[in-house]
Amino acid sequence: MAHLSDYDTRKQYFAVVKKTRRLSPEDSDEVREIILEVKDPTFSCEVDQSFGVLVRTTDNFGNELHHRLYSVADLPSKHSGKTRITMMVKRCNFLDPFSGELEEGIASNYLCDRKVGDEITITGPYELAFKVPEEKDANLILIGMGTGIAPFRAFIKHIYKNVKDFQGRILLFYGAKSGLELFYLNDQEDDLINYYDKETFKAVHAFSPRPLWNDPIILDQAIEDRAEEIVEMLSYLNIYIYIAGYEKVKENLEKAFSNIMGEEKWKTRKAELIAGKKWAEVIY
Repeated sequence: MAHLSDYDTRKQYFAVVKKTRRLSPEDSDEVREIILEVKDPTFSCEVDQSFGVLVRTTDNFGNELHHRLYSVADLPSKHSGKTRITMMVKRCNFLDPFSGELEEGIASNYLCDRKVGDEITITGPYELAFKVPEEKDANLILIGMGTGIAPFRAFIKHIYKNVKDFQGRILLFYGAKSGLELFYLNDQEDDLINYYDKETFKAVHAFSPRPLWNDPIILDQAIEDRAEEIVEMLSYLNIYIYIAGYEKVKENLEKAFSNIMGEEKWKTRKAELIAGKKWAEVIY
């Protein structure tokens, strides 16, 4: 698994904030959509790539630059020859394990505080763990939680807009604390509504049973409820499973697939997917 220190940050670009807006309700954790325009016309980025953000800071280890990676959250576009990319950012704060004090996430707070017209430094692009399959009959099970919807939103829009005669199936599981935190798929803004009438696409939502208590999102139950469909898709040779989300949900997903297929069969099938580069996960 690659670490942030493995990424080459020598090639840097300046990007201007063209738009920033809050996606989450005011009484919940702040999540923003930010659209950047890269000033260098030679910069380009694809939907299955990520890019880095560099923030000047000084930490306890003497580092002067803080580097964080973000997935492309929409189709990159060109405006007057310059590339625009969309990102999702959640404002993060955490308790210092030694001091017990509340610390602000460096990159997330920096980005959430940016205004239209502000300039930031980005790096990349870099390869993402998730790749858009080359086969037009590829089948995808996409499992996203919170801001983990970002790469999958871009994937789905790319496939239905740019992949001609797509014949595969896409089954998207999207988990959030509540319906209001289903970014791009809620009542106010359903970004994927254009694809619901396609026989090849299905979106399944899952929520936390007690969102105010931060109970885990019950994605495992949503998956088990569609056991027959998942078993059928797992029987295909050209099936891809991509997961983006929280560490605490990962164990429950493993249990769900084991319950559907049986523990030993699932271990074998997952090993086949990993060996064939058809399983990828980004867990945070």
